Amino acid sequence: MSERARVDEVLTSLLELCQPLEPFDMPLLDAHDATLAEDVYAGERLVMKAGSRIRSTQIGLAASIGLDHLPTRPHPRVVVISAGPDLVEPGVPLKSDEEYETNSWLLTTAVREVGAVAYRVHSIPDDEAQLQSVIEDQLVRADLIIISGERHDDSFDLITRTLTKMGEIKTVEIAIESSGRHNFGTIGPDKTPVVTLPGDPIAAYISFELLIRPMIRTMLGTATIHRPSVKAKLEKALSSSGGMRSYVRAILSEDGKSVVPLSSQDEQATLSDANCFIAVPEGETDLAAGAQVTVVVLERRYL
Repeated sequence: MSERARVDEVLTSLLELCQPLEPFDMPLLDAHDATLAEDVYAGERLVMKAGSRIRSTQIGLAASIGLDHLPTRPHPRVVVISAGPDLVEPGVPLKSDEEYETNSWLLTTAVREVGAVAYRVHSIPDDEAQLQSVIEDQLVRADLIIISGERHDDSFDLITRTLTKMGEIKTVEIAIESSGRHNFGTIGPDKTPVVTLPGDPIAAYISFELLIRPMIRTMLGTATIHRPSVKAKLEKALSSSGGMRSYVRAILSEDGKSVVPLSSQDEQATLSDANCFIAVPEGETDLAAGAQVTVVVLERRYL
């Protein structure tokens, strides 16, 4: 039986499952886009701070002071598994009751954007034993496993039963509007963290941003694990369920001072159109135009 839980409660539990990966010295080109594990000095002057992402400019700076290696934390290895009998690969005609497999493509690339190494696995299991074999095969190359199923309950239940046999798993329903059930825990001999996300792509992506992204950034040892947030003026009134927190896809203006919620929030296109979420807290049902709202910034887009 699942229980309803707040986002911050679940995130706290998830962060307890992961630690920054052990640092080691990497050759300069290999260190590109990894996270700096220690402060770097040129003589007595601090030139690079621990926890920062290593960009091309940091590589050039390291070379200029005679360093051919940098102390870095490795990229976490994240396996993304989709599992469901009616999930069809894109490019293949659909039959009755089938749907295109979306989540693994969405989540694998989202993992890469955070800075991890991502492996995509699509499975159509007949039973728990077959799914367990697929998951066990992936443990050897995983620091974290993310699993999603179909939009219906059957595949989630199959995944839940399978994971319960493999480790310590908890099932929760997160108090986010239009979300769903999640599993999290550890599996296998090395107690590898695993998280199951909802089958709906919109719900899965919101959960990724709120839960998985901070886990990966914790493994990277970054200085900050959360997306930046700002206060902005709401340009268009919106309504939300008062009982649960909601994250409304929206467009934040270039100056960051105003935000417009997108129409048709049930359409997946809002994920690609949005550059932010409007975070609507529990208890808020109607927000009027002109209200100051909290905005989670996903990316900045300029022409």
